[in-house]
Amino acid sequence: MEPEIEKKENEAHLDHTLRPSRFDDYIGQETIKENLKILLRAAEERNHPAEHILFYGPPGLGKTTLAHLIAKETGRSLKATSGPAIEKVGDLASILTNLQPGDILFVDEIHRLNKTIEEVLYPAMESGVLDIIIGKGPSARTIQLDLPPFTLVAATTRIALLSAPLRSRFSGGTFRLEFYTEEEIAKIIRRSADILGVNADDSAIVEIAKRCRFTPRTANYFLKRCRDYAQVHKKDLDQKTVFLALALLGIDELGLSESDRQVLIVLIEKFNGGPVGLGTLAAATSEEDATIEEVIEPYLIRRGLLERTPRGRIATKKAYEHLGFDYPEKEE
Repeated sequence: MEPEIEKKENEAHLDHTLRPSRFDDYIGQETIKENLKILLRAAEERNHPAEHILFYGPPGLGKTTLAHLIAKETGRSLKATSGPAIEKVGDLASILTNLQPGDILFVDEIHRLNKTIEEVLYPAMESGVLDIIIGKGPSARTIQLDLPPFTLVAATTRIALLSAPLRSRFSGGTFRLEFYTEEEIAKIIRRSADILGVNADDSAIVEIAKRCRFTPRTANYFLKRCRDYAQVHKKDLDQKTVFLALALLGIDELGLSESDRQVLIVLIEKFNGGPVGLGTLAAATSEEDATIEEVIEPYLIRRGLLERTPRGRIATKKAYEHLGFDYPEKEE
């Protein structure tokens, strides 16, 4: 058990080490970086904490990294928590009252905050006060605590689940993180390889970049697993080693996993390429509806392998060709 715990700690330390410590080291998201630089510089010149900021987008694109960079660039202390971790109003009150002036509070997955806690957060964000109700019934009374000035930086993968009143209070801006290009991913992998001391040639870096779903977190994960494979098998980290290592993980040349391919294979073999409804497809693949809709489908659609229509899901000609099936020329 102890070696396993140590392994997880080492992985967490590695992930932390790979995070950029300056905006200049952060690759990609150029528009967001420029906006943040102006926002932070203006707040510093006014000697005020920056206004509250919200980041949203798919997992692994750098929302948490940007929050840490904001703290480092401004020289402020960062206190991190998450929506599910704040279970009671008292939890939020404890966090807010322990902040120092100018601190940055980072709340990950803020869409999972309890609605009652959201109501308490509104005046804290807007007026810098905390309203607490003591007692119940006729004897209940409200006390108001002044909070130190702070900046709330929040992140979410599902912005649609945030209430409109909460979204409107992020006066510093709401920023959507975009997927990265293969060129940006290749730069990130090269930087990570240098930090890890991995001697990877250019062909290996390009091959990993092509398969990592346009996501830095996945790119770093693949790099570490390819490094492990090369180390154990005493090989150079080149394109061939990447092929072998990622094949062992079930990742093909388009970055599809076994689950991704299974959805397409079932769609083609059992339903003649579609259209087929989400529930039927989930039952046929033994996957949850939400897993297909939120995890598998977006990447397949982005790669042009799947179409979502009012009648159901349809496999494209590209999907047939990628999986080695003959594409049926459908009659009009």
